[in-house]
Amino acid sequence: MQNLLPEPPATLLPADVEADKALAEATASGTAAAYKSVAAAHPAYSGGWAALAADALAAGEPVTAYAYARTGYHRGLDALRRNGWKGHGPIPWSHEPNQGFLRCLHSLSLAAAEIGEADEAARCAQFLRDSDPAAADALS
Repeated sequence: MQNLLPEPPATLLPADVEADKALAEATASGTAAAYKSVAAAHPAYSGGWAALAADALAAGEPVTAYAYARTGYHRGLDALRRNGWKGHGPIPWSHEPNQGFLRCLHSLSLAAAEIGEADEAARCAQFLRDSDPAAADALS
């Protein structure tokens, strides 16, 4: 059966050039302290939280990763809503400013699985795939 209702338009978050530059510098150093400085200076920027979550997962700290990823996820939801998202519809991975939110969603799924929150892990993984299958494929 074909869905006759139109798909909502893709949501494209605005770029944050200053935060992107700070994250690139932090990534070059690769330290948790550098990522923390990005999150502290740009708390609404999901990219900083995503980097912290990925770093914590790599360090075997799933509870810390869960906290970072959840923060970035919620800050990303706020940004999406401010930019016209109504709770559903595409959030394209190909649009670089969306990637911080999508990375947080992926890390939240992984961290939730590691701490035994199977329902949360599955919900986040499905939300990621529903947002953009390319994001799920790129991050898996």
